[in-house]
Amino acid sequence: MDSNLDKRLKAFSDLGKLFSENVNKINNKEFPEWNLALNQALLKAKQLNSWFTDYNLNLTLKNWSVNLTYKKLCDWISDYNIENNNSKTVAIIMAGNIPMVGFHDLLCSLVLNLKCKIKLSSDDKFLIPLIIRFLESRNKNFKDRVVFEDNQLKNFDAVIATGSNNSFKYFDYYFSKYPNLLRKTRHSIAVLNGEETDTDLISLSHDIFDYFGLGCRSVSKVFLPKGYDLDLLFNAFYKHKDVINHNTYVNNYDYNKAVFLMSNEKFTENGFIILKEEKKLGSPIGCLYYEYYEEIKDIEKMINNNKDNLQCVLSNNKDIGTIPFGLSQCPTLKDYADNVDTLNFLLKI
Repeated sequence: MDSNLDKRLKAFSDLGKLFSENVNKINNKEFPEWNLALNQALLKAKQLNSWFTDYNLNLTLKNWSVNLTYKKLCDWISDYNIENNNSKTVAIIMAGNIPMVGFHDLLCSLVLNLKCKIKLSSDDKFLIPLIIRFLESRNKNFKDRVVFEDNQLKNFDAVIATGSNNSFKYFDYYFSKYPNLLRKTRHSIAVLNGEETDTDLISLSHDIFDYFGLGCRSVSKVFLPKGYDLDLLFNAFYKHKDVINHNTYVNNYDYNKAVFLMSNEKFTENGFIILKEEKKLGSPIGCLYYEYYEEIKDIEKMINNNKDNLQCVLSNNKDIGTIPFGLSQCPTLKDYADNVDTLNFLLKI
């Protein structure tokens, strides 16, 4: 391995250690001053964005601490031909729906030694700059590789932009002449067969409730065998009952409940989540859509027809879903957004 690439990987593995020390409340810290700075950034992030609760911030750091080990980083890049000298610049437009959602794009770019021009989301503007400062402290070659832009992006060779379906239209208009990786809204689903254990369903509840269902990896719809007892889901969801004490969540819950009532639409609820039978894939906050099926082949057809709209499919049936219950919010380094290999894209610009 090229020595400069090795140094970049070691800097990111140190970042993983920092996250691990913070999450696990380790007393004898390797990076005490940076842990203090990280805590300050976390506090600012929570104050800025009400969706960024202590639990969700901690969940993000925990997931990345697991992935950012030197061994996992080396295993990840082992299938790629990475050259050290790279003068290209990639523009990265980050979303702000969940904490550090644009970090994987940054990781891919800096591992390849690309220069980065980053446009942060106004909802998440403290954590990524702190990360950059830490990486610069671990590897001086990262210095000046990243620039944060508040205004119009200029002078770049490729762009990665993540946003909603509406913002995708603008991305496509402005960046179509550049090599681009443009992402829009995707949804995640779970397919049940009725034989799931209580543990399976409790695990699934995390796929639904973690990050308040705001991520593309959040399960927004479940497919159930005909006659399935919805109380099985409600029982598994009970551990998340305190979600209703979150002001922004309850506002969404109350609003959607009122809309369904005024529209005379049928639904069932338990005081903190609404279950509604619906054909659509994406449910609003505080609501989970479900749909009954009779034959599994119908689900297979639906998945194939919606492959460009789906991020994760969870199921105990390995012919249907590739992700076990409870792991949709725990992506690995190789789990690329929109299932498009970001490293391959960047290597070709």
